[in-house]
Amino acid sequence: MITLPPLPYAEWSDTKDTLHLFLQIIGKIRLKAHPKLNHWWHVTLYPSVRGLTTGRIPYQGSGFEILYDMVDHKVVVSRNDGQQREFAVAGKSVAAFYETLFSCLEALGISVKIVAVPYDNKSKTPFPEDTAQRAYDAAAVSRFWQALCSISSVFETYRSGFAGKQTPVQLYWHSFDLVVTRFSGRAHPLQGGTQSDREAYSHEVISIGFWPGDDTFPEAAFYGYAYPEPAGMNQAALQPDEAFWAEKNGGALAILKYADASAADDPSAAILSFLDSLYDGAAARADWPASELRHAYS
Repeated sequence: MITLPPLPYAEWSDTKDTLHLFLQIIGKIRLKAHPKLNHWWHVTLYPSVRGLTTGRIPYQGSGFEILYDMVDHKVVVSRNDGQQREFAVAGKSVAAFYETLFSCLEALGISVKIVAVPYDNKSKTPFPEDTAQRAYDAAAVSRFWQALCSISSVFETYRSGFAGKQTPVQLYWHSFDLVVTRFSGRAHPLQGGTQSDREAYSHEVISIGFWPGDDTFPEAAFYGYAYPEPAGMNQAALQPDEAFWAEKNGGALAILKYADASAADDPSAAILSFLDSLYDGAAARADWPASELRHAYS
């Protein structure tokens, strides 16, 4: 059974904003340096035993990794040959974080140029110009990390029941959500939208995730949706009883609040019941070959 620490949005929202911008800088380095993968899988960050990592990024016949350590609150940049640089993050402005990280990369002989502005973020200030003092509550970041650890484990269990194409458990740094997406295998190109939208939604998907909340929905929550959305999606029965359907961007979005999951007798079972009920309801209405995609050993 997992334990989910409290994540009251109002108590750490300023720190969350700081952390989000720091992770955007790291994510943009991975975006620029890693070979392109389908559905933007080359941009994401991954849970590790100490925080969030880029994983190994190929570079000039070798490779490097950037780890945001959410236990000791530092960034560690490592190369294949054992060389590394690190720095503490607490007390840094966005500009100082940006400058220090790129100084570490340069010291290791790694040259990467990014578009140094936040992406799809309420902050519009270029990273090198964002010199304002930023909140950084280390205890709150560690609680968030503990939550990500537990949730990642539940998401891995959810992944184990599916034999088709699906993402790893990964964090999209632009939207700041931890995601697992399943694919039916059928193409369904998105009409309109941005280039990134069309790449993300070139095939049928059922996606689930966790995000820590934002100013429009100031609560941490689990969510799920389908693309393309089948008729009657918001009529699918969700579990547990606290889960509900909402509307986002004109579509149906399944929601289970983090606080409701953490209050359950068995939080992991509550989360899994939510994920499974969302997938089962969406797959049935979208006529996915669910029996063929079910893992034989689940």
